[in-house]
Amino acid sequence: MWHTVGVPESEGLVYEALARRRQAAINDLRDDVALSPARLRAALGHLVDRGLASRLPGHPARYEATSPDQVATVLIAEQERDLLRLRRHADELAKEIRQREEPGRHPAELVEVIEGAGNLRATLIRLQREARVQIRGMDRPPYLDNPAKGNTEETQQLADRALTYRVIYDRSALAIPGRMAEIWRGIQSGERARVASNVPMKMLLCDDRFALIPVMAAGQLTDAAYLVHPSSLLHAVIGLFEALWERAVAINRSVGGAHDGRPSTEELPEQLADRDIELLGLLAGGATDERIARTLGWSVRTVHRHVHRIMAMVGAETRFQAGMEAVRRGWV
Repeated sequence: MWHTVGVPESEGLVYEALARRRQAAINDLRDDVALSPARLRAALGHLVDRGLASRLPGHPARYEATSPDQVATVLIAEQERDLLRLRRHADELAKEIRQREEPGRHPAELVEVIEGAGNLRATLIRLQREARVQIRGMDRPPYLDNPAKGNTEETQQLADRALTYRVIYDRSALAIPGRMAEIWRGIQSGERARVASNVPMKMLLCDDRFALIPVMAAGQLTDAAYLVHPSSLLHAVIGLFEALWERAVAINRSVGGAHDGRPSTEELPEQLADRDIELLGLLAGGATDERIARTLGWSVRTVHRHVHRIMAMVGAETRFQAGMEAVRRGWV
């Protein structure tokens, strides 16, 4: 077990024997560990050097084990720092190699296949960290992970670098429990979000340099994705996103007098609660009453009551008009 944090198996056995006794001399440990006195002495010396044990004063030499929970915390932290350094080094090396290869890439290398859930997550993080101007995304079910968790890397990049994020959500994504709340958290951090019907695929664009497109098979999401390098295919994918973005409905709430880059025309009425803002965003996205009920945890009857109240507030004759009027006024 201890070898996972860089402690050799023999030293791990000696440490556990010492920890169970709390204090012991070498002769005491010979009954617990099948090692020669010389190897026991060497193992204890290594444990002392690493802070897993300490030598007590007096003769014969006695040793005391450091508390296991303290040892685990320190060793795991060291391992995490080493892994992070390795990740950064590997990312820089890969970046250097890509920059050298880019001008003369063979056509067969313009679309790279990324396999494995771990590699996919690492690539998603790397692309967001390498982006210089913006990240664009298309989001739709199904998901490999719980979609209510959100994109923690996006939150970090928005806070640290003010990187622009533009995301188009499929209407079906809004019906997933907890998903709408997570989308609002992204919006509050600075994400620009829109919703559309029948978003054709999941995708992440890193500037105009890379596109990551998850692979679908038989209607199911796999743990593989296509990484598209600069090419005519990448230009086509960028064009698809921009065309869909123009037709999609903005769901951003007005912040500081601005709405998705456009001036807000009206202040939010005092009688408009936070849940009403979510409801308006769903209405603007064309969600059904049943989908709104599932998303907000309401009954369909409660949805009808709130929708009719808001329709009366804005003078709309239909629920869709109410959503569009809210968008026009800069409420969502």
